[in-house]
Amino acid sequence: MRIAMIGSGYVGLVSGACLADFGHDVICIDKNEDKIAALRQGVMPIFEPGLAELVAKNVREGRLAFSTSLRDGVKGADAVFIAVGTPSRRGDGHADLSYVYAAAEEIAQEIDGYTVIVTKSTVPVGTGDEVEAIIRKARPDADFAVVSNPEFLREGAAIGDFKRPDRIVVGTEDPRAREVMKEIYRPLYLNEPPLVFTARRTSELIKYAANAFLAVKITFINEIADLCEEVDANVQEVARGIGLDNRIGAKFLHAGPGYGGSCFPKDTQALVKTGQDFGAPLRIVETVVEVNDRRKEKMATKIVKACGGSVAGKTIAILGLAFKPNTDDMREAPSLVIINELKKAGATIRAFDPEAMEQAKSMLDGVSFAQNAYECVEGADALAIVTEWDAFRALDLDRVKRMMNSPTVIDLRNIYRPDDMRKRGFSYISVGRS
Repeated sequence: MRIAMIGSGYVGLVSGACLADFGHDVICIDKNEDKIAALRQGVMPIFEPGLAELVAKNVREGRLAFSTSLRDGVKGADAVFIAVGTPSRRGDGHADLSYVYAAAEEIAQEIDGYTVIVTKSTVPVGTGDEVEAIIRKARPDADFAVVSNPEFLREGAAIGDFKRPDRIVVGTEDPRAREVMKEIYRPLYLNEPPLVFTARRTSELIKYAANAFLAVKITFINEIADLCEEVDANVQEVARGIGLDNRIGAKFLHAGPGYGGSCFPKDTQALVKTGQDFGAPLRIVETVVEVNDRRKEKMATKIVKACGGSVAGKTIAILGLAFKPNTDDMREAPSLVIINELKKAGATIRAFDPEAMEQAKSMLDGVSFAQNAYECVEGADALAIVTEWDAFRALDLDRVKRMMNSPTVIDLRNIYRPDDMRKRGFSYISVGRS
């Protein structure tokens, strides 16, 4: 099939490359000329394991192309995916749909024959109705259907998630659109993922509900971790004990400094606003948002306390800046709040991340960046592990101890064992473990 992908950010680029790998002809469109020029040279705008190789393969085999011209992709396309950003609107937390609506207006001018318009962007309930109205107003004669097809990609594992999904949600009641979407995802039939067809508004809500529920799980186990510290219990054992219950499940029960990234913060906020707008407030999600915001500041306080109650004049080494491993995404990363709070308290910050430092440099002032983990810890008065990169799980701890001014480690991801660290002579503080 011929597919146009409007937007070449994280969702658009991964989705476009994977659809091309299925055998479809895909053109990824973006107005950013520098981004398109870089993609044509094989330079990725994001770090995602395996993405550069997947893009190169499909460009080489003639199934994937890049353009700044929307007309190039939309004319004659069977399906046009809208995968532009929907950031939180400043001041009120609502999703900013201006890019989605602008894309709809441009698509309306170019669609040729029956075309399925697919909203891949995360959008609030009712957005598909508005996209349809925009296109219908601009082109009353157009033959099209607007479909919701939310993405469920985890940064760092996006290609695997796209090719081996837990489910594929498609929101449409148009029989022709159903057949087009079945054909698009037909190459996955051997994996037998559930293809869930719903009404369009239901599909839009599924995405927000899924992310909000996962955010609830993360926030719940973080508060249980706080209780564990007070009652001398182990949060990892609690998580295992409850996670073995099939009704609960083990995923997203890892205590830490709070969730971040491009999805959970903005999607929970947008769902809260939707509930308020429709007079059906989501009190649990409202609380989750509030608790998660406080959580990041609380982790900075935890580091200060581990340093004897003051970090003034002290050097704190930060290992990990991205909101999670295997990505360079710094959006809403806990490290941003933690570092800024420590700086306010008078600390000198030295940081290292395997992939996210270029992104971080534009977001953090007054921070020195190391070339590796050992350069980061040299002469530090304390080390805080903020992101659980694999490279940090097997550090030469004896070397780390020799290099530090004071062997104090605050492990906000619980990647080391308390007994082992104390036997090595570290003052070791973790999350939810005595």
